[in-house]
Amino acid sequence: KIELPDKLTKRYPAYELYLYGEGFYAEEHKVLPLTGIPVLFLPGNAGSYKQVRSVGSIALRKAEDIDFKYHFDFFSVNFNEELVALYGGTLQKQTKFVHECIKAILKLYKGQEFAPKSVVIIGHSMGGLVARALLTLKNFKQELINLLVTQATPHVAPVMPLDRFITDFYMAVNNYWILNARHINFTTLSVAGGFRDYQVRSGLTFLPKLSHHPSALSVVSSAVPKTWVSTDHLSIVWCKQLQLTTVRAFFDLIDADTKQITQNPKKKLSVLNHHFIRHPAKHFEENPAIISDLTGTSMWVPVKVSRWTYVAYNESDKIYFTFPLANHRKIYTHAYCQSTMLDTNSWIFGCINSTSMCRQGVDLSWKAELLPTIKSLTLRLQDYPSLSHLVVYVPSVRGSKFVVDCEFFKKETRSIQLPVTHLFSFGLSSRKVLLNTSGLYYDIELLNFGQIYQAFKLNVVSKCSGAKEEITSIYKLHIPWSYEDSLTIAQVPSSTEISVKLHIAQPESDSHVALLKMYTSSDCQYEVTVKTSFSQILGQVVRFHGGALPAYVTSSVLLAYGGQLSSLFSTGYCLEYAAILDKEAKPYKVDPFVIMIKFLLGYKWFKELWDLLLLPELDAIVLTSQSMCFPLVSLILFLFGTCTAYWSGLLSCASVRLLSSLWLALKRPSELPKDVKILSLDLPFLTVALLVVSWTTCGALAILLSYFCYLFKIVHLQASLTNFKSSQAVNPKLARSEKKPGHYKDPAARPLWLSGAEAEDSLRMHSVVLNLLGWVVLLSMPSLVYWLKNLRYYFKLHPDPCKPLAFILIPTMAVLGNTYTVSIKSSKLLKTASRFALPLAVAVVAFGSAHLYRVPGFAFIPLLLHALCNWM
Repeated sequence: KIELPDKLTKRYPAYELYLYGEGFYAEEHKVLPLTGIPVLFLPGNAGSYKQVRSVGSIALRKAEDIDFKYHFDFFSVNFNEELVALYGGTLQKQTKFVHECIKAILKLYKGQEFAPKSVVIIGHSMGGLVARALLTLKNFKQELINLLVTQATPHVAPVMPLDRFITDFYMAVNNYWILNARHINFTTLSVAGGFRDYQVRSGLTFLPKLSHHPSALSVVSSAVPKTWVSTDHLSIVWCKQLQLTTVRAFFDLIDADTKQITQNPKKKLSVLNHHFIRHPAKHFEENPAIISDLTGTSMWVPVKVSRWTYVAYNESDKIYFTFPLANHRKIYTHAYCQSTMLDTNSWIFGCINSTSMCRQGVDLSWKAELLPTIKSLTLRLQDYPSLSHLVVYVPSVRGSKFVVDCEFFKKETRSIQLPVTHLFSFGLSSRKVLLNTSGLYYDIELLNFGQIYQAFKLNVVSKCSGAKEEITSIYKLHIPWSYEDSLTIAQVPSSTEISVKLHIAQPESDSHVALLKMYTSSDCQYEVTVKTSFSQILGQVVRFHGGALPAYVTSSVLLAYGGQLSSLFSTGYCLEYAAILDKEAKPYKVDPFVIMIKFLLGYKWFKELWDLLLLPELDAIVLTSQSMCFPLVSLILFLFGTCTAYWSGLLSCASVRLLSSLWLALKRPSELPKDVKILSLDLPFLTVALLVVSWTTCGALAILLSYFCYLFKIVHLQASLTNFKSSQAVNPKLARSEKKPGHYKDPAARPLWLSGAEAEDSLRMHSVVLNLLGWVVLLSMPSLVYWLKNLRYYFKLHPDPCKPLAFILIPTMAVLGNTYTVSIKSSKLLKTASRFALPLAVAVVAFGSAHLYRVPGFAFIPLLLHALCNWM
């Protein structure tokens, strides 16, 4: 633990700073004689500062291998595992603490010969966003950060926008980065986890407006060389392949003169491209030698065929195989070579004006690409008009075996078009291509594939002739508009299924085509079949729009609520929850209005009127800007939302019946209230007490307690009704006598009596209200969870996103608990309250699907009007 000044400790009692070490390094650095390169790790939502040990340990081993010529000091911030993805009120506080930590870290190096002036930051999940937010601080100097690496950080938007503090924080950070992109001096790398990360979809990790920030890279882990795997949200911090790649990049970034990370932005981008984008199977060199000497006692063997294979085993001599290009240029357009020898030496060269051998050659190895089992190079011959020969170098090896293949081909014979199947074919139809020629490399162009709602199953069947050793084929899905490639390795002959779907939709200005690059065997034939995968399309809908489901559920419940109030106004009774939901929750009541508003916002006059009324941006437009528009997605979500509303309603009704049964079993049977009073004696005291709880602790806590009070009253009413029906069945005369009201001179002074039928009617109304309140409470819970976790540090939650809502909702729920249908049937406000539900259901979908914290604000309005019906 690093001791921080008392001021900081008092200001941030829950936060700490640590230095990671192990073994000899840890013992030596307990007194902090730091001489290395500082790296600061920032954990994410509920993340531990101990997550630094994976990358820290690998870096330490690497430093030991080079006798500590260079080494890194890994620091980590303890954010007390705060749930910042659920509550954004402390993101600004975390950002300020990190700023103080950076200054404290750099002070530890004062007086050292090679004292650092900046730090490298690794941010996991929300930690990466906090790192980017440092630039928005008034007194922050950009020079304090040299390199920022984020892992599974949702840069574009929050995964679940549960309070306005999160969305405001995102807006401030992203707006600053977009407006000041050209003035951001440090380099940023964002690594996503791919499809295995179910918490943060990879589309959110791509830095917004990347084209405006030249020193930034975004890549998915499945595309990272030597990693080639998708990671889940937590394993991205300890995935060995990825951490090895990160540490190798760090050591290559060191400037030998300053013994710190280089300040040269071109070198930083070059290193990151080398390790994270395209690895040529060679160690990084800042200025690689393009011309190499091809001298020494070596054999020179001319090769004149268009396809050539050489199996090297226990070679005692070095061999140069030369391919004259003059004749090949007349017939072929491309040359392709691959080698299974995965060393880092140069292996392929180009000779200029040579006959049989050349003393110097152009090192083409830097143009090669490393793959899991081979390194390969594809050359377009017209790009190298000065080359007379292609030279493949086979070193002398002892005890190891490897294979080198080369071939010349015409592009049109290896580039095959495969149009994907239509979205609505539902997997019933398919399209296929057969690769008859015995080549080593093919490009399958997946035409009409570029939208995130498209998902396919691609099946590659290979059939091989002759019994040979185990053959490996590699299938690489290449997405040219973003670094989200994925690889599949297959042992042939076999049948291999590949999932084809996107993290990022194809930009409108991009004309590239997605490719399936096939590194094949010349002894095999391949058949590629593509068909739509309906299950994976639904998976994409959930991945991209699952967070909006609570808004659609609430919209369905609001429609049912409005229908229930309307039924009470027009017929004098309420329907069962399932019946009213089935009758009222129709997508055509909501979707057309949202579509119409989106269409009208395309007109300047309507947009000006919209802005004049200070209305927020339509969520559908926000989703369109993020290329997240699916056909019929709103309809699908509405159907899912209605189903969820149905089952949640049944669950709440069943819970009330179960609790009422327990009530009757544990307590003396209750009676139906004879005098319906809206304001009982305990109501003001209870309301004030809950308002005080809201003010002094947490608004969500008060809302939850108020919900339980409301639930208790409903359970009590259900128990009373059950008891009344039992007594009626046993003694019908007694039941009839209970229904007779007394005689009053003034009919207006007669209290409202509650019959069994009216109690049952009231319960039907309360079942809808209870379900609606349940979703409001559920959307308020994240801040309560955060408050409970940090209770030992803060008794009062500040800022509190639920406090304004609590002050309105608590009295409303208190009144609704004492409200019966008999008391509001004749209300003049009832008709208005019933009509308000429809526009509010539309508003929830229009403004709450991408901003969930707005949903409770719309949902409480009909509840308030319902409560006011008791007096108006």
